[in-house]
Amino acid sequence: MNFGAPLRSKMDLVSGYKGVVGLVFGNESSASSEDSSYVERLLDRISNGVLAEDRRTAIAELQSVVAESHSAQLAFGAMGFPVLMGVLKEERDDVEMVRGALETLVSALTPIDRTRGPKNEVQAALMNSDLLSREAEDISLLLSLLSEEDFYVRYYTLQLLTALLANSPNRLQEAILTIPRGITRLMDMLMDREVIRNEALLLLTHLTCEAEEIQKIVVFEGAFEKIFSIIKEEGGSEGGVVVQDCLELLNNLIRNNGSNQILLRETIGFEPLISILRLRGSAYTFTQQKAVNLLSALESIELLLGGREAEPGKDADRLANQTILCQKALDYLLMLGVESQWAAVAVRCAALRCIGDLVARNPENLDTVASKLLGDEPDVEPALNSILRILLRTSSLQEFIAADYIFKCFCETNADGQAMLASTMIPQPLSMTHAPLEEDVKMSFGSMLLRGLTLTETDGDLETCCRAASVLTHILKDNTQCKERVIQIEIEAPMSSMGAPEPLMHLIIKYLVFAASLRKKENDHKNKSSTSVGDSYIQPIILRLLVTWLADCPKAVHSFLDSRPHLTFLLELVSSPSATVCVRGLAAVLLGECVIYNKFGDSARDSFMVVDAISQKIGLTSYLLKFDEMQKSFLFSSAKPAQQRKSLTRSNAASMVETKEVDEIDGISQMQDEHPILSSLFDAQFVNFVKKLETHIRDSIVGIYSHPKNSVVVVPAELEQKSGESDGDYIKRLKSFVEKQCTEMQDLLGRNATLAEELMEAGGGVASGSDQRASSGGRERVQTETLRRDLQEAVQRVEMLKSEKSKIEADASMYCNLASKLEADLKSLSDAYNSLEQANFRLESEVNALRKGEAYPDVEALKAQAREEAQKESEAELSDLLVCLGQEQSKVEKLTIRLKELGEDVDSLLDGIGDDIGLPDDGEEDDD
Repeated sequence: MNFGAPLRSKMDLVSGYKGVVGLVFGNESSASSEDSSYVERLLDRISNGVLAEDRRTAIAELQSVVAESHSAQLAFGAMGFPVLMGVLKEERDDVEMVRGALETLVSALTPIDRTRGPKNEVQAALMNSDLLSREAEDISLLLSLLSEEDFYVRYYTLQLLTALLANSPNRLQEAILTIPRGITRLMDMLMDREVIRNEALLLLTHLTCEAEEIQKIVVFEGAFEKIFSIIKEEGGSEGGVVVQDCLELLNNLIRNNGSNQILLRETIGFEPLISILRLRGSAYTFTQQKAVNLLSALESIELLLGGREAEPGKDADRLANQTILCQKALDYLLMLGVESQWAAVAVRCAALRCIGDLVARNPENLDTVASKLLGDEPDVEPALNSILRILLRTSSLQEFIAADYIFKCFCETNADGQAMLASTMIPQPLSMTHAPLEEDVKMSFGSMLLRGLTLTETDGDLETCCRAASVLTHILKDNTQCKERVIQIEIEAPMSSMGAPEPLMHLIIKYLVFAASLRKKENDHKNKSSTSVGDSYIQPIILRLLVTWLADCPKAVHSFLDSRPHLTFLLELVSSPSATVCVRGLAAVLLGECVIYNKFGDSARDSFMVVDAISQKIGLTSYLLKFDEMQKSFLFSSAKPAQQRKSLTRSNAASMVETKEVDEIDGISQMQDEHPILSSLFDAQFVNFVKKLETHIRDSIVGIYSHPKNSVVVVPAELEQKSGESDGDYIKRLKSFVEKQCTEMQDLLGRNATLAEELMEAGGGVASGSDQRASSGGRERVQTETLRRDLQEAVQRVEMLKSEKSKIEADASMYCNLASKLEADLKSLSDAYNSLEQANFRLESEVNALRKGEAYPDVEALKAQAREEAQKESEAELSDLLVCLGQEQSKVEKLTIRLKELGEDVDSLLDGIGDDIGLPDDGEEDDD
């Protein structure tokens, strides 16, 4: 470009002025009043000078001074803006004056590097930016200069606005929004000459960073079409930094902005963006700028997919974006992330993350990826197999995390996909397990995974086992069917010390023991960096698998406790000083799952046994402290839901392409003795799951210590009746046994209540928030539970007594009715007996009268006949009466015995019955 004579003359003026500047500002101790007076004289020449050439010279001198001297910048801010803004307003026809004024303003807003200056020194550039941005009229004046024909006027104006935006973004954004057609003028610059266009791109990128209203206006002004037009002109991914700037502007427009994403999808579509990912002839050459361009395009894909945690109400837009991108971009993403192993690690990782976002909670895309095949005949294999191979073999932890993210998204809320992957887990012969790596192309997904889970006595295989365990965690998560299926898998142990085939779970636990022993040896030698096995992420990842496996799966707990050494090892691991806080905490969680999900009928392995072992080997207080230590660790306290990944900008692009290993970029985690990889794998979802488990475990332990067992498995010998023992003695012995058991039970309940109270106090002493409130009410909870139980027992006793009272009252009423009936029967018999006696008396009277009369010679014969007839009649009636009396007497005897058993006084009940009936005694009857 030819800057022309004006620029050459200005350069001459600046070079001629260097001596003056050195004189005035060369001494660092020069008084600020001298600086201020010099700048003031230059400003006076600019505003009051008669000759135009003299005024131009003053502006050139002022620009040079302000660009090189911090004190001149401070002096300029106090009085320079009104003068130069007046020049811009009044001298529009003098192009050179306008150029000089704009360049001076840019210098006033550009920070000067002062490495030797005091720390609390006033930042002149920030102060000047604040002064200039206060007046919306000044911003409007600057925007109006964009319509000037002079190239340098437009160029310096854009530079000035960019500098102003960098120092005072909020004020400039507000001012531009209030100016009619302010954004439109900036957008017009995108169609200007290349240098102007590039400056306008930078300005718009800064302007749209967080201003949603400006983003909408920019999109309305046709930003998408202009952005992709520039990208196409620059050569797509093969282009230079301008392509990166365009994509950064695009990402600002669609980041967390659903309406702009919809507009992009429904106007020009995603095809222009996807075309950037299409590798052309030079696919095998990846320059740094090309990698940055691809990273920027992949960031755009991630923003459109919305990540795994989409906002409520925006799921429909996310699904629409997923569907389109899966149809058009999946092949390019697989090429970049899986097949192009010559690409930069950062590019491969970003492509893998995009594939994960593509399938997250999308059934249609899940099926597409599950059925996708890669490679050429005859070595075609499923895409998931290729991704698993990358996960197991890669030397980059970043790539392992990205590949693991795909399986996490694939298995989440995808029970059919989990079952499909688990169904392929068929153990291979030991010879196949150690076949050359090239042979795994022919393996199924599950066989390859099991191969990764088999371990030789080398550190590298232990890390591979750890990675395979992470994938298995996703397959088993929240899927009881898969958990129970994998429990049945038995594989041959390649380690010589492990012997015959055994369940996969037991083998994994032995790997955990192996890793713990290596960690302990490493700590004993005081050299944590000497071997890769010491990395503190291997044990937590294996423990995460076991925690996920045992969760809500009694069969898994049964398999875990089948081997007594497993429980012993866990108890030792919880107390191990060589283990990290995370490892001890997860081991404590695993022990807790053996309590809350334990369905053993065998008392030797039930939840009571586990709690008792914890109490004896660790102590309940110490055990619960492991939860609190883990929750306070950096890993758990810093877990946040679905954070937006760091945006790619010019300032961080180079560092993001040159991906460092995870253990080098997170010093905070290293200080906490936890590997930084765990912050990626232990997401907020798992952390919250562990916190819920902790609450359940605490409550279960308190419940176990507060209540006795619900059933007795073995009947004590004291409950059986001995041979030859009478019923009374047996009842007395049973009563004594029950009283003794009740006394022991009350003592046991008292001790357990005290233990439960101490347990809650110990757990809450170091807890926070809800844990403190729970612990402070421990005593009340135990007392309330005891009172509730006593109240229930009292209510049951009262109900039983009421039932017995009702039964006794019913029996008493029945017996009273029977007594009344007996009384009536006795009265009827008495009346019959009296009438018989009266008839007998009458007959005897007649007999006596006949005796006295002599007219009847056969009186004695008649008398004998009458007596004989009366005797027969009396004997028949007496026979019937005696039968009735015998029956009633039997009833009375039985009723008397029953009433005595019930505690009734029989004599008082029969008192007075029959007194009013005058029955002749036996002697009188005999006399007759």
